[in-house]
Amino acid sequence: MPALRTLALAALCAFAFTSISHAADTTAAQQLAHWSAQAGSPGNADKGKVFFTTRHGGEWSCASCHGSPPTAQGKHASTGKSISPLAPAFNPKAFTDTAKVDKWFRRNCNDVLSRECTAIEKADVLAYLNALKP
Repeated sequence: MPALRTLALAALCAFAFTSISHAADTTAAQQLAHWSAQAGSPGNADKGKVFFTTRHGGEWSCASCHGSPPTAQGKHASTGKSISPLAPAFNPKAFTDTAKVDKWFRRNCNDVLSRECTAIEKADVLAYLNALKP
């Protein structure tokens, strides 16, 4: 029985460590580099700004909830729920968790475009967001 407790404790510690380390497993700059590499070209901040502020055939743009520029607290267009600033210079936690980045790109792109964003669209938006400074 002590061996089972030791194994259970080790598994719990390993789970806790991976959960903690995963919470900040990336940076906005690393995300930009990743999506630029996936796209085969660097993100373009000017294109990202246009993409971010444009409605793509639907009723929302990225800016509808995140603001323009996305440097202050935003508000979800339909629920009214508060949204932290999206630009990394104004929110140090922005784009630091790969799983959350993937989740929110998937959800938000689907809301704005009715499809997932392409790698270059993600790179362009990240280039725009990374370029915003206080």
